Amino acid sequence: MHIFKKILIGVAILAVLLLLLNKGVNIWVNNKLPELLSEKNKSGYHIAYDSLKIDVWEGHIVIKGIRVTPKNALKDTANKAGIYARIESIEIKDFKSMAVLFSNKIKARSITVNTPKIVFYKKTDNALNNSRSIGSEVVKPFESIVQVSDVYLHHGDVKIIYVKNNKPVLNAANIDVKLEGITVNDDILKRTIPFDYKTYAFQCDSLYFKKNAVYYIKAKNIQTENEGLSLTNFEMVPEMTRRQFVAQTPIEKDLYTLKAASLDIRKMAWGFKDEQLFFSADALVLDKIKANIYRSKEPVDRPTKTKLYNRMLRDIKFPLRIDTVKITNSEIVYEEEKSFEKGPGKISFSKFNMTALHIKGAKGHTRMTDVTIGINCLFMNVSPMKVDWKFNVMDKNDGFNIKGSILNFNTKNLVSFTKNYSNMKQEGIFDEVYFNITGNDVDSKGDFALKYHDLKVSLYKKNDPSKKSKIKSAIANLIVKNDSHDKTKNVAVSVKRNPKTSFFNFFWRNIEEGLKKILI
Repeated sequence: MHIFKKILIGVAILAVLLLLLNKGVNIWVNNKLPELLSEKNKSGYHIAYDSLKIDVWEGHIVIKGIRVTPKNALKDTANKAGIYARIESIEIKDFKSMAVLFSNKIKARSITVNTPKIVFYKKTDNALNNSRSIGSEVVKPFESIVQVSDVYLHHGDVKIIYVKNNKPVLNAANIDVKLEGITVNDDILKRTIPFDYKTYAFQCDSLYFKKNAVYYIKAKNIQTENEGLSLTNFEMVPEMTRRQFVAQTPIEKDLYTLKAASLDIRKMAWGFKDEQLFFSADALVLDKIKANIYRSKEPVDRPTKTKLYNRMLRDIKFPLRIDTVKITNSEIVYEEEKSFEKGPGKISFSKFNMTALHIKGAKGHTRMTDVTIGINCLFMNVSPMKVDWKFNVMDKNDGFNIKGSILNFNTKNLVSFTKNYSNMKQEGIFDEVYFNITGNDVDSKGDFALKYHDLKVSLYKKNDPSKKSKIKSAIANLIVKNDSHDKTKNVAVSVKRNPKTSFFNFFWRNIEEGLKKILI
């Protein structure tokens, strides 16, 4: 009985000591944490807050009304660069008291950030492309105060603003983020992605991103996680007019306007291995694209060789694989303009549907399946067009085959291109057009066939394009054979490639030669 009393007394003393120790640690941590979050923290940021609640026993911290300001900005109000934030609340779960005692750092299982409004003022307008700056200016300061395994962010807004002109480089609204299994150390901070993670998820209502001096990107309803990405209302649109673009472009270059109702990437894997990017996906699906490609002929021709698509994919420096690319219910318009006074000639493809298979870069491969592309659309919005196109990325001769057909084409529908571009109008029906062209980086040859009737052309005066040249038109109609007499005429075509022009210019020159041989 005497021994039992001693045991009870010992347990009671131990319990009291533990309670006193817990109370002491609680008091110490309550004093130490505010110090960690104050100006004495090792990061470059001053942190203020309205309230701080600590439960050492449960390992739970709740901070409300947080304001984050760069320390440099407090001393030098003209220096605005850095992160500014207002956060409704932060919850830290399962934190370790001993870490606060001995390492001056909060170590915990998770941190949840609720309703942050973050503005990141950058000294350069392209700093988003520099992963090292994200590591040094965002991840490292955060990691110097808090080290956690899991990060959750709810209902956040993030802006990145270029200090010089106070204009946004990025604006993301209503963000939700989940990062689990995070690891950060000095070596990882030097990588392109300055932290490791096991799983992630990201949602964002809307995004604006200034890609460069010419284009901005917008999107809505962005959702991505470990194996997929989807978004709606995608736009990549010029921030300048065509005249402004041409004025600053000394060498011939296309101006793109791209919009898509939705984008969906399925079974996606990406990241960096030994500092090299890799990307793969089972499918990339784009719906209701509206694409406009504009080219002015006022700048000088590009002086360098234009790569064919085999070479473009072969020259990609990182492992790339997309098994299937689908474009559905789309519209593509190409415009080419000799001068602003004449206006552009237009070629359009509506109800455009495409399936491309086996899109790969050459990195890591010695042999490869052919890339195959199937297209169904309406040429100039009215005539059924079908194309089958194939090439092999590993073929260093850049060989290809493209074949297809256009049916029931009223040539009047091409006046929007020929009148502005060639000073010519035409009428008549191409009942059937067939082509089968095989080529490479040097030349091409193949077959062209045409069935047509009632063809007539009108040529216009060079110095006054609004007036018809009656004499030239009469001569042209004497030369042009206006009817195939219900027969399909077949000719062989052969073309030498101009290496400075695109694949589509090369392809068109084959069609042009076939038309000349049959019609003249």
